[in-house]
Amino acid sequence: MFLVALSFAYFAKALSGSYMKSTITQLERRFDIPSYLIGVIDGSFEIGNLLVIAFVSYFGAKLHRPKIIAVGCVLMSIGTFIIALPHFIIGRYEFETSVRWVVNSTLNPSPCAMGSPADLSQSAGVITLLSAIPFWFLPRSLPMSGPRGPEKCTPEQTSFIKDSPLLKHKYPADDNTTFIEMAKDFFPTLRTLLGHPVYLIYLCVTIIQLNSLIGMVTYKPKYIEQHFRQSASKANFLMGVINIPAVALGMFSGGLLMKRLKLNIMGAARFAFGTSLIGYFLSLFFFTMSCENAKVAGVTVDTVSYDKHSLLTACNSDCLCSASDWDPVCGENDVTYVSPCLAGCTGSTGSGKNTVFSNCSCVGVAGNFTASTGQCPHTDDCDRMFPYFLALSVITSFIISLGGTPGYMFLIRCIKPQLKSLALGFHALATRTLAGIPAPIYFGAIIDTTCLKWGQKRCGGIGACRIYNTTAYRIAYLGLTLSLRTISFIICIPGFILLSRQLKSEERNGIHGALANGGTELEALRKEEFVTSNSDQSQQTSDNSTDRETRL
Repeated sequence: MFLVALSFAYFAKALSGSYMKSTITQLERRFDIPSYLIGVIDGSFEIGNLLVIAFVSYFGAKLHRPKIIAVGCVLMSIGTFIIALPHFIIGRYEFETSVRWVVNSTLNPSPCAMGSPADLSQSAGVITLLSAIPFWFLPRSLPMSGPRGPEKCTPEQTSFIKDSPLLKHKYPADDNTTFIEMAKDFFPTLRTLLGHPVYLIYLCVTIIQLNSLIGMVTYKPKYIEQHFRQSASKANFLMGVINIPAVALGMFSGGLLMKRLKLNIMGAARFAFGTSLIGYFLSLFFFTMSCENAKVAGVTVDTVSYDKHSLLTACNSDCLCSASDWDPVCGENDVTYVSPCLAGCTGSTGSGKNTVFSNCSCVGVAGNFTASTGQCPHTDDCDRMFPYFLALSVITSFIISLGGTPGYMFLIRCIKPQLKSLALGFHALATRTLAGIPAPIYFGAIIDTTCLKWGQKRCGGIGACRIYNTTAYRIAYLGLTLSLRTISFIICIPGFILLSRQLKSEERNGIHGALANGGTELEALRKEEFVTSNSDQSQQTSDNSTDRETRL
């Protein structure tokens, strides 16, 4: 029951988290905000864990764990409902278009709200709330099945068994520890944990690598949209269908390999480092999978000469066009124009996506060329490159995730058993604070520097980016991702040195302890033999005396 409830809670958490990352482009367009602000929204999911996760990890081991999990699920469901509120407060979304300048029609806002991000957010909130219900009816600890002596259990397992209501009568009650006493012991325990050099280096490495991973995953669908000109729905669908199964299979395979190879703590560290390094070298090939910048008149090429950048030229000077509009059309010359007005079009046929604009003076000299809605598609070379990008992405994700389970086991084994709960909680706190919160923000800010055409809000100010410099986007996005991983590999070098020294020190201490125990046992054995020998001699003397008396 506990496993089913916990799996359901993780499913709800993953649903709400993946929903947020998959709607980045939609949120930018819906609320007309830049990427760095989207990073703030995405990173704010981790802010709620900032002040509570370490304390929950420490006190949770001493309190009613299922109820604590239930409270967390309820709070997360409330937050998910709050995420949906802006979609109802702000009002309906009005599609940005400049067709009214061309055909003298009015702007009609889309009345359809079905399938909006608010619907998914509400569904995730309901599922998260339902996942909290079973935890209220679970006992404080689960009973251990079968006979098991306390001498075969670790301190954590012994504490777990003692808390079981079915086995409590077999163990004497411990002294009642008050909440204040536990709080006083928290900071000395934390000081002991942070004084562990191997743990500190592991913490630094994982923080840097998670900065790289979170930033890459957050903006990967957006990268696919902008670089390979795929739709937002297709980009997110491919991420879910292709990448996530590869990651799950990699983590499972990594755990299986670790069990089959019987890796110790050093073997687990080397395995995790090796898989991450192989994935790093494979990621370098992403730089070769490039697509040219889209030809956008007045942005990347000039309207007439296709050399200089100018939105307003002689061919559209009489149209009274607005340079802030973004309603792209594709001309017959395979050049994208920011709007039909800036393309110099004076007529149109059809409606919606099937609209065709005619008499576009900027498309051709004769002024009799047409343009269709939407940006011009990429070249065939870029379309052929996209499947190779997906294949390399799957292989890289699988190889990197192979080291996930060994890396986690290394974290558990490198510290003392009584510090495990606090170590895991502090690790989660540090990674979420120093990676989960800032990574989407500065990744988004760097991506914003590659923007070529910014949207304009109705009330003034810069809105969302309409088109990026794909070459600069690729270099900034991939370069920052791989630079962070390079730094983490450098930090691993002193980590391996300290780990080797720690293992040698533990081995020496184990040998000295064994020798000391062996000497003590040998001395006890000698004493036992001496006592036995004296007893035999006394018995022999007594028997001789008895025989002598008998003869007399």
